[in-house]
Order: sequence, then C-alpha cells, then structure tokens
Amino acid sequence: MTFNKRNLFFVLLLSVFVSGCISYSFTGTSIPSDVNTINIPFFPDQSQSGLGDLSDRLNRALINRFVNQSRLSLANNQESSDAFVEGAIQRYVNRPFSVRGDEQANINEIQITVRATFQYQKDDEPLWNKSFSGSATYNTLDNPVEGEMEAAETALQQIANNMFNDAVSNW
Repeated sequence: MTFNKRNLFFVLLLSVFVSGCISYSFTGTSIPSDVNTINIPFFPDQSQSGLGDLSDRLNRALINRFVNQSRLSLANNQESSDAFVEGAIQRYVNRPFSVRGDEQANINEIQITVRATFQYQKDDEPLWNKSFSGSATYNTLDNPVEGEMEAAETALQQIANNMFNDAVSNW
C-alpha cells in the first residue's frame, strides 16, 4: 500500500510541476511571416483629460504589447512599416463610483475610450477600425492624485491588451 501512495504522490507532484511550466502566449507565434515591423505613433489626446502624459502612457503600453512581447520591431514611420496602428484618445471620464454615508464620493472610476485603426501596409483597407475602452477605480480618500494616475494606467493597459488581442486574433 505504501508503494501505491508514493507513486500517486509522485504522479500528482509531477503533474503539478509540469502544469506550472506550461504556458500559452501569442508572443510571436501567429504573426504572419511577412510582417516584421510596426509603426505606433502617438495617439493625440482629444479627451481634454487634463493629464498631460496620457498619450505618452498609451504609446508606451502599445509598444510594450506589440514590440516587447512579440517578434515585431518598431518602425520609425508608417511608410517603412509592415503594419501600423493609429488613432486618438477620445474620451476620459472621472466620476464617482461609490458614495459614503455623508454623500461624498470615496471611490471614483476612470473610463478611457480610444478610437483606433490597425492596418497592414500592403492592404487598402484596415483590418479593424473601432473603439476600445478601459476602466479602473481608485480610492479618493487615500491619495487622489496618485490614485487617479494609477487607475488611468490600468485603463490604458486594458486598452493596449485589447488592441493587441484583436490584432493577433486576425493573424
């Protein structure tokens, strides 16, 4: 009986170890072989958010997803790229999400909407042209300025991830 328990323990331990080592990723696996570069220009902030670095943050998030987590390299301009993504930050909303008993907001929600297009250089029409949204909440009582910035960053990461996922789902 001890032999069977030991074998069962070994099999369970081995299966846990192996399942922890297996991961699935889109990183470079399904990108067409003729697509090697992508251009990701700054998305103008048309939302009147008041956050001066919103375009920079979105640009960094998109470069991280498309370039740093795939085999694509960044092209300096649209003409020399195999693919490009472009668009604009259209909407930034910071509104109460939860209200305390004294009718003061203690949790706010940030919602960001970006209109974007993804296209291969060789194609006449974009693969997609649509809006992407992201949202996150923050506590207004702790550190409202830093909380808003962190919530905006989370929303932008969601948008970048969704844009990347929509691009690779068509690859």
